[in-house]
Amino acid sequence: MKEMLDRMAKDLARIRKNKPLIHHITNYVVMNETANATLCIGALPIMAHAKEEVEEMVVAAGALLLNLGTLTPELVDSMILAAKKANELGIPVVLDPVGAGATALRTSASTRLFAETKVDIVRGNIAEICALIGRRAEIKGVEALSDLEGAEEVAKEMSKTKGCTTAITGKIDIVSDGTRIALIENGHSMLRTVSGTGCMATTIVAAFAAAEEDRFLAATGGLIAFGIAGEKAAQISGPRPGTFHVCLYDALAELSEEELLSRARVRFI
Repeated sequence: MKEMLDRMAKDLARIRKNKPLIHHITNYVVMNETANATLCIGALPIMAHAKEEVEEMVVAAGALLLNLGTLTPELVDSMILAAKKANELGIPVVLDPVGAGATALRTSASTRLFAETKVDIVRGNIAEICALIGRRAEIKGVEALSDLEGAEEVAKEMSKTKGCTTAITGKIDIVSDGTRIALIENGHSMLRTVSGTGCMATTIVAAFAAAEEDRFLAATGGLIAFGIAGEKAAQISGPRPGTFHVCLYDALAELSEEELLSRARVRFI
């Protein structure tokens, strides 16, 4: 475990040294939040959605992040074009399937992305991941209403079925590549009081993917880093969501390699 944590800490240092560009095709509701989170962890954000430029833009990226939060058919087309170009160049593709299972458009968009492109990492809640593999889970809007038992098996099945690393976030975050499993206990309940923290978590995972070739370690490192930042922010903000929101940016920006090593609460199976 120490060797893997050491590698994740080095990934954090690499992000801040190299400042990789993270190309987002993302959620209009939280675009500013994800841009700020990208900057705070040490990477650079670009939000480029038009199909006329996404292939050109992704060439310069360290990772491509696709977020289905405010989806349109035109946006799906842009995502497919960008992901195919990223695949061609060996650039990691990270998917946040917001609301998959809630509507036919979101579910079909996710299906198309997996059928027509290579997704390296998917980060979602339990209901979204269940929808992608045909399991039932309760969902309202884009929020999961239930945590299913056996989430580790869901993550493994998703990874084996779709050929990707799967990260399921909840009270305990679960990451699997179909063989390895990480159970991450970092985080805080205040993260649920601010819109877009799930999207921000995906952004941090994408930044780690730009620095780490092992997608399992990238997803695990990103979620540990974000969880620790949430804990630190809550210590300062108390039960005030607005203050917590600001403190979360500060905590991401101030997160050190030493803190990632000393505060990580993760078990590997």
